[in-house]
Amino acid sequence: MSEATVSDEQLRLFIERIERMEEEKKGVADDIRDTYNEAKSQGYDPKIMRQIVRLRKLPPNDRKEMEAILDVYKSALGID
Repeated sequence: MSEATVSDEQLRLFIERIERMEEEKKGVADDIRDTYNEAKSQGYDPKIMRQIVRLRKLPPNDRKEMEAILDVYKSALGID
């Protein structure tokens, strides 16, 4: 087998693997959307839920810092 053939085969395998993962990612995204829709049908606000999910991803110190800065900005703009 020539070097180009080995490289071509390796590239094809990478591409096929990425394509499978993209399909899985689409499936997961659809499941997430369905879950938000289900929560909405139960009276929950999906926009707020998305914000909570983002906040929970942050390390506690980063979250506290962001909330403190947000409070300063809101106060400066007379919001609250």
